[in-house]
Amino acid sequence: MTNQSAELSADGGQVRASTLELFFDLVFVFTITQLTHVFTHHPGWPALGQVALVFGLIWWMYSGYVWLTNEVAPNSSARRTWLLIGMFSFFVLSLAIPDAFHGTGIAFGVGYVLVTAVHTALFASGGGASAALAIKHIGPFNAVAAALVLAGGFVHGWAQYLCWGVAFAVQIVSPYLIDTGDFVVRATHFCERHGLVIIVAIGESIVAIGAGLAGEKITPQLIVTVSLALCLAYVLWWAFFGFDDERGEHALAAVPDRERSRPALVAYGYALYPLLIGVILTAAGIQMSIGHGNESVGVATAAALSGGVALYFLAQFCFRSALRLPRPWMRLIAAAAVTATIPIGVVWVAWAQLAALVAVGYLAVIADDLITLRSGQHSSYV
Repeated sequence: MTNQSAELSADGGQVRASTLELFFDLVFVFTITQLTHVFTHHPGWPALGQVALVFGLIWWMYSGYVWLTNEVAPNSSARRTWLLIGMFSFFVLSLAIPDAFHGTGIAFGVGYVLVTAVHTALFASGGGASAALAIKHIGPFNAVAAALVLAGGFVHGWAQYLCWGVAFAVQIVSPYLIDTGDFVVRATHFCERHGLVIIVAIGESIVAIGAGLAGEKITPQLIVTVSLALCLAYVLWWAFFGFDDERGEHALAAVPDRERSRPALVAYGYALYPLLIGVILTAAGIQMSIGHGNESVGVATAAALSGGVALYFLAQFCFRSALRLPRPWMRLIAAAAVTATIPIGVVWVAWAQLAALVAVGYLAVIADDLITLRSGQHSSYV
């Protein structure tokens, strides 16, 4: 990571992430916190659907800002100012998240329109000729999605879900309706930025530990439970940053320039969406269960805790498959194994489920390490 003066490539794009971008990511911390609270306040399928829909809309544009700074380095006062306006807009829509379906949808929509407008304008004016052509193709789809999000803020019930659902669908399919080859993806910066976003999200699971223990008396049992929760957060970090982070960058860099945008979109856009949803659910599960370690928990809490980790591993399967990384099937097995720990929290106690989840997670990652070592490659730990 570089200082505020971004390190540039020969064509003017960024080579490494700047500290301004890390500052920008602080808003994402708040976004993850807000989404976690949405689920913890009303755990269940409706809340999960709301979290998935709202985060999907946000993630599309937030990831879009990674593409933006990959092309348009924040190396001037004007560019940094526009990025700060985008940051403010993200903060506004994040403020609106808790009641986005019950009164603050307009604020969410206005913030979303501003986020989209800044992204499009800065991409078109600050990027090279190729970037201007690329945003000319994708920009109208983003504008339609933003208009639908704003329109959804003025209605309620099924109409709002319909508007926002269609907006999300437009975003998902739009890259397949245009030629994305004009987007220049500089792999080092692109992968580093998305890696920082994952670290920021995993940090929310640590915040959830403290939030779930507010007012609790410190006891040996509590300390053990906290240790298990921290170990779980570490497993999430290790599972991605042990191998996939570095190998993903190398795999993406090896793709020819004109073809690189497609695997970049699938691996770091589509695949990271369920991965980050998994982190949100895991954080929610920790927050709801950690203060009740000696008690059984409800199905929603147990499912959020183990299901979030399972979704994280499932997303890694998609990530590895998109970049043709080794052994994506290992993450499928890991996802199935951690899902099997859900009944432990329901029929026994929360700390036992957490312990089983940590054990299974560690075994899954270590097994992957050992296979790597036996194949003659370096292990992430050995």
